[in-house]
Amino acid sequence: MYYPEEVVEQVRERNDIVDVIGGYVQLKKKGSSYFGLCPFHNEKSPSFSVSATKQMYYCFGCGKGGNVISFIMEYENFGFVDALKLLAERASVQLPEAEYSEEAKKKADEKSILLEIQKKAALYFYYQLKSENGSIGYEYLRKRGLSEQTIKSFGLGFANPYPNDLYCYLKQQGYSDFILKESGLVKIEEQGAYDKFWNRVMFPIMDINNRVIGFGGRVMGEGTPKYLNSPETKIFDKSRNLYGMNVARRSRKPYILICEGYMDVISMHQAGFTNVVASLGTAFTLQHGLLIKRYTKEVILAYDSDGAGVNAALRAIPILRNAGLSIRVLNLKPYKDPDEFIKAEGAEAFQQRIDQAENSFLFEIRILKAQYSMQDPEQKTRFFNEVAKKLLEFSDEMERNNYMEAVARQYDISYDILKRRVLYYGSRGEWDKMEEKPRSGIQLRKEKDAGVNQAQKLLLTWIGEEPQIFDRVSSVLKPEDFTEGIYRNVAEALFQQGKNHAINPAELLNSFMQDDQAQEVAAIFHARLPMHPTKEEKNRAFRETVLRIKKNSLEKVSKKVQQMSELQEIIKEKKDLEGLNISLD
Repeated sequence: MYYPEEVVEQVRERNDIVDVIGGYVQLKKKGSSYFGLCPFHNEKSPSFSVSATKQMYYCFGCGKGGNVISFIMEYENFGFVDALKLLAERASVQLPEAEYSEEAKKKADEKSILLEIQKKAALYFYYQLKSENGSIGYEYLRKRGLSEQTIKSFGLGFANPYPNDLYCYLKQQGYSDFILKESGLVKIEEQGAYDKFWNRVMFPIMDINNRVIGFGGRVMGEGTPKYLNSPETKIFDKSRNLYGMNVARRSRKPYILICEGYMDVISMHQAGFTNVVASLGTAFTLQHGLLIKRYTKEVILAYDSDGAGVNAALRAIPILRNAGLSIRVLNLKPYKDPDEFIKAEGAEAFQQRIDQAENSFLFEIRILKAQYSMQDPEQKTRFFNEVAKKLLEFSDEMERNNYMEAVARQYDISYDILKRRVLYYGSRGEWDKMEEKPRSGIQLRKEKDAGVNQAQKLLLTWIGEEPQIFDRVSSVLKPEDFTEGIYRNVAEALFQQGKNHAINPAELLNSFMQDDQAQEVAAIFHARLPMHPTKEEKNRAFRETVLRIKKNSLEKVSKKVQQMSELQEIIKEKKDLEGLNISLD
């Protein structure tokens, strides 16, 4: 699906990037740009730049960048069309009927069909739960204490105990074997077609826009595995989705609870705790953490209280901390999980445990302490040495000192002794630097290629910053002289704009949006132009940049020529470059 270029540009122009991003990120003006903390990675010093003049954003920390459309795509996890629709509605722009290229139509149709299949499967499973075949699943859910309303709200269902039940149903709906295989719900083999899920209670998985994108299934009886999840598909990415996030993101609570499984999320929702999510049968990832950070600054881990749950919490804490989240850990003992706790003690007692949740770093130290006997002087010393090393995780001096004070107070150790031990390990870290290795011929070649890449990137940035130099550049260079990957494509688009006297990097970016190249192109237009103390030095740098690009282009062409006359022409061009007089004036 695509819209005419002029429509896309109208939507972009009507949505000032500073206003749009300012609704998601707190921005402060600094010079001609605005800066804030990047929403795509954890940082304490603002490196996320938004330019009102360029109508582009770029993070100098993680490299994310683009225009207002790509920001919405990245932040909201939208496709190009959905992002365009959101911005069009925001700016009261009436979008025309969308047009389709053959390839775009195929992609859009396939994604729509996959979503349609997941929705039909969810309705089918829900219907089966209430049928005679699904009675075992229905009884299981009711015995777990779920109400009719909860079962309905989460769309819970049942996959019949037949290996191709869903397949037969979906085939009757007219879907091909190819698309059913792509859905992740069916396995197509030479021996026949088999359902991914059967004889299982089914939990539909929804994205943040409330669309069914996959399923989790709990087996009834002794089958394995106990829980089974949909494989990743074109609409289901486990690292970018969390179970219950579609509801939790709308919660007014200042924190989000993270638990281990579907039933914990559901039982907590039923008890009134709607700010709960769980990962989808996979390890917690930084992407999960960054997704949560969009909606809150604090998380509370409500993992099982057994050894596996403690280990899961220990794995998740550094990931969540790296995402810039504040973390506390819930104490569920003597109960195993939130579901069991709430059934035994009720919602009010559970809220009290939430209010008393432990600081995640102090939780880590407490778990670490269990590995040592504090009655043994040697083990006690080893424990405090490990604590000192762990305190180095805090790069901020004030934060580190606060934690040193808390640990010293809680574990009865002198603050000064602990601080000296932390400083000791900190200074040792400075000695562990690797000696620089001699450079090989391959490394030198890579450095040369990197220099050419940098020159091409730099010149494209220069033209974007100072469009008046385009005529001088185009008198020497053509788009094909930009030989390195994406730079060639950007040069072609930029030179076309230059010919029309309308250089506009933000508009140019529209052409690269649907090919997932927006971030790479944005980086090109945010290369740092070198500072030169004098006008002469700046002109010299400009001339050398143009020459380097042209010489590299001629060198590459000369390796492919087959006629002597062509080689002679290249030699002449190289000689002419020696007398090239080009400047910014």
